[in-house]
Amino acid sequence: MISRDDLTASAYFAGWRIVRWLPETTAYRLFQFVADRVSAGSGKSFSRLKSNLHRVAPKLSEAEIEELAKLGMRSYLRYWCDTFRSPDWDSQRIKSTVTVNNPELLFEPVRSKRGVVVALPHAGNWDHAGSFFCSSGIPLVTVVERLKPEKLFRKFLEYREAIGMEALPLDGRVMGTLATRLREGRLVALVADRDLSRSGIEVDFFDGPARMPAGPALLAIRTGADLITAYVSYTESGIHIDFRKIEIPQIGDESQRVKATVQLCANNFAIGIAAHPQDWHMMQRIWVDGDFVERK
Repeated sequence: MISRDDLTASAYFAGWRIVRWLPETTAYRLFQFVADRVSAGSGKSFSRLKSNLHRVAPKLSEAEIEELAKLGMRSYLRYWCDTFRSPDWDSQRIKSTVTVNNPELLFEPVRSKRGVVVALPHAGNWDHAGSFFCSSGIPLVTVVERLKPEKLFRKFLEYREAIGMEALPLDGRVMGTLATRLREGRLVALVADRDLSRSGIEVDFFDGPARMPAGPALLAIRTGADLITAYVSYTESGIHIDFRKIEIPQIGDESQRVKATVQLCANNFAIGIAAHPQDWHMMQRIWVDGDFVERK
């Protein structure tokens, strides 16, 4: 008997093949249509996106938030269409569709073999950014959260490895491996705008309490690697990457320095999100006030 997981994986793989086969204009129009249908349905994900955008842009009217969330859903579905189709992109297309602000913040520490940690939020197309780094000859290491079904998780590992990334499964050994890679002078890129577990670091984010992971700050502090943030936003033809340096505080013990550093990352994320809120694909809870209940 075919399991539900097998059916889910098979449907996903079939969709991946079909979207790659469709003409490009048709594929992106299809995904925009799907995004608009999801927005019109006002389901759980769309409602959470609207709620999050209210925190980001509290002065907007309900109608303006609705429109912004619709653009956000289109951006999110554009990411998925990119993901399905990007295995067919050559290096010229990847490079020619990326613009970068402050690129030396990334390239210089890699050349100097100091290693660099890039912390970024769920925004734009971070896989396109990763493809750009790999096409530029930068050894990139990232972490992939385990998904169900297992076949789908393996597919995403293969997808990122085909780009040129070293994709490590998220488990109890990953921090040690990442620290080793940084000491080898590599780039470690980590999505770092949400961690609702008890180990998450509480930050002030758009005037409310949120939790973000300690990993990027902890790795930079313990290895001496540079720490920068990246905000990836969409342009008409591709993506733009905005790099910003984090000056790690030197005062206090490790836990105090980690907390202060995570707050600096959150501040940079907020700058990017405020400038391009439609490209922040946060459709889950992030703030821990109101009716938030601590996990047991």
